[in-house]
Amino acid sequence: MQLITIWLKRAWNWLTSMRTALALLFVAAVGAIPGALLPQRNLNEQRVEEYIANNGTIAEIYDKLRFFDVFSSPWFNAIGILLVISLVGCIIPRSWVHYKALRTPPVRAPKRLERMPHFQEGVVEKSEEDISAFIRRRLKRWHLAEYQPSEDRAGKHSFSAENGYIREFFNLVFHLALVAILLTASAGKLLTYEGQVIVIADEDGEGSTFCNTSTANYDSFRGGALFDGTGLAPFCVAVHDFTADYLPNGQAEMFSSNISYASGDQIYQDPSTWATHLLRVNHPLRIAGDRVYLQGHGFAPTFTITWPNGEKRTQTTQFRPDDPTFFLSSGAVRFDPPAGMYPNLAERRKNQIAIQGLFAPTAQWGGEKGQLLSSAFPQMKDPAVAIDIYRGDNGLDTGRGQELFSLDQSLIHTGQLQRIDRVNLTAGQEVTLDDGTVVRFDGAKEYANIQVSHDPTQVWVLISTVVGLAALVGSLLVKRRRIWVRCEPLAEGKVQVQVAGLARTDSAGWGEEFDDFARELLELPEETYDDEISLADAHTRGG
Repeated sequence: MQLITIWLKRAWNWLTSMRTALALLFVAAVGAIPGALLPQRNLNEQRVEEYIANNGTIAEIYDKLRFFDVFSSPWFNAIGILLVISLVGCIIPRSWVHYKALRTPPVRAPKRLERMPHFQEGVVEKSEEDISAFIRRRLKRWHLAEYQPSEDRAGKHSFSAENGYIREFFNLVFHLALVAILLTASAGKLLTYEGQVIVIADEDGEGSTFCNTSTANYDSFRGGALFDGTGLAPFCVAVHDFTADYLPNGQAEMFSSNISYASGDQIYQDPSTWATHLLRVNHPLRIAGDRVYLQGHGFAPTFTITWPNGEKRTQTTQFRPDDPTFFLSSGAVRFDPPAGMYPNLAERRKNQIAIQGLFAPTAQWGGEKGQLLSSAFPQMKDPAVAIDIYRGDNGLDTGRGQELFSLDQSLIHTGQLQRIDRVNLTAGQEVTLDDGTVVRFDGAKEYANIQVSHDPTQVWVLISTVVGLAALVGSLLVKRRRIWVRCEPLAEGKVQVQVAGLARTDSAGWGEEFDDFARELLELPEETYDDEISLADAHTRGG
């Protein structure tokens, strides 16, 4: 049992040493590198799956090491916990030592002051009382102690002064700020939530408004361990348009979107009275404690189905950009026949319509027959689609969720959903099916990919970071330094004065401060002071 106690004490001493804290901080920084270089599941699971598919065995090893979930992995969280324990274990003892140092008088002057890095001596034609008064006045902001001859190591009247205690205070504040950053960031991960939603840009369309009133309104949503899905700040955002600036090679320079928004009771007012805002990439809208980001965009083709009885149905559905440069996109649209058109559910299912294919904002046709669709530019100048049209059970009545951008292949393989045509259409063109149903491509609208983020500890993380940086700068600028003065009365009212200085940290810049004090104390003129310094330097070097 005693051996276990000894080993536990050794482990605790090792963990709470500053060297271990610095090592853990370095390990945490190295461990975060995969999170910056590799795609992360919590940000884009699709990219992670693509990376694993394209990189084979090495990607599978990365996955087992949790490199695609770095910041939620057990090993990274373990590093963070050990770092917090190590920092707290360092800070508490050092704070107590610093407190005792503030209450302890400066150490007495060494017996041989001439051995100090900075040393001057001379005879001053003043009384010892006047010299003592000057020292108390000149060093009143220092931690000053006076020693009588019986207390001095050389048996003379002496003073000890020390300054720069705030350096250690800044050092402690810096480490406390690190702990605060870790704790607030961890608390933020527990309380945060983040959701993405696609909103079709339309000045007057009903689908152009998103409301942060339920997690079900999001296309994807994730929250921290302590977020139960309630407590969302109620606000609504209406997307009126989307504008992208492109270079001649198709590269996007900037995305922007004119939106209007309202929060709280303002939601129920006339939307024309809502506040307006120009939402741009990396310039979020802050509303009701949340941040609304514009992440990207895409296109939503519009199709109109005219049934044999003359009834029409129109849908505008977002397609997935498969080509991030020229936005050749893929997707699927599902239509249900009008109610009452067929006598029973079985007949109705047999006559559902599904459309699947490609959309190009600026069509470019290739291939031997000029029938292969591709996109020549990401801006919508000449929209076109290459689609397969299916009739049958498209899965709307199965009671389970459907893939947004593709049809259920099992329905196609079993023959429940049969392809009846494959066509290429430009905006305004239509095709008539064998039963008289007309499918028309009406063009497309742009959609904005909106992300809503909520982190109640964000301000505290910022405050902790600013305080930590300020404390770090302070600890680097402030110097711990000491001054000793020893006085020995001589005949005829003169006093032999020795003054020495020592910088406990980097002495750069400290010499001038000591020289000014020594010159004032010894009453040396500036023109002869350089010679005195040269003689003192030669003396300390053994010259």
